[in-house]
Amino acid sequence: MVNLSKKTMLKVFNCDLHIHTCLSPCAELDMHPQALVERALAAGLDILAICDHNASENVPYVINAAREKKLKIFPGMEITTSEEVHFLALFDSLPDLARLQEIIYQHLAGINDEDRFGVQAIVNENGEVEGLSDKLLIGATDIPLNDLLNYVHEQNGLAVASHIDRESFSVLSQLGFIDESIHFDALEISSLTSLQQARINYRELNNYSFITSSDAHYLKDIGTTMTKIMLEEPTLAELKMAFAGQNGRHILE
Repeated sequence: MVNLSKKTMLKVFNCDLHIHTCLSPCAELDMHPQALVERALAAGLDILAICDHNASENVPYVINAAREKKLKIFPGMEITTSEEVHFLALFDSLPDLARLQEIIYQHLAGINDEDRFGVQAIVNENGEVEGLSDKLLIGATDIPLNDLLNYVHEQNGLAVASHIDRESFSVLSQLGFIDESIHFDALEISSLTSLQQARINYRELNNYSFITSSDAHYLKDIGTTMTKIMLEEPTLAELKMAFAGQNGRHILE
């Protein structure tokens, strides 16, 4: 009998899963949706995750800017917990991200000081300014890490610890450890550390998948650091399998 079952075809995707837009106060204003999509394509990227600080208003515009182009955009956010830990929340859909955004804004106090922290611009796919956010996006929410991790997973999202090798705003700098009660799907290292070196530096965390990202706040940084991931297609379900090393999906180190 002939086996007519579909054979899974895996291929390598170039991924940068931590990119800011001009909505983040520490990013340059040139990081608007159209410009960053063009830069990502020029850098040979296949998948981006847009992760502004505690905010997501520019995500739909980046998705629009990438429409009909060979570039997948994951809706995301870089959240700051009450412990001042940064982590990435990645989703498959805008409604899932919107539900998280509502929670974050309910627990984020303060008003932005543009002179001190920078402008927080909401810009559409045509480069037109839709508005300015007056929220203190650079601040911390009052929600503990584990509560936020649980909520992200309840919304079918993935949680990635941001830049664990940095001396500030990482889970290791703030808490000093990652134990069994802290449920990250993967750990991110900065461009300062290679994936191979991370395996040596963090032997106690070798049960996790490591990724590396540009954490780009400037156009010139997009794609300077990327993770190559073996997937069948660019979906969050595939990415979840890769983080878990399942069904042939995996991070290329």
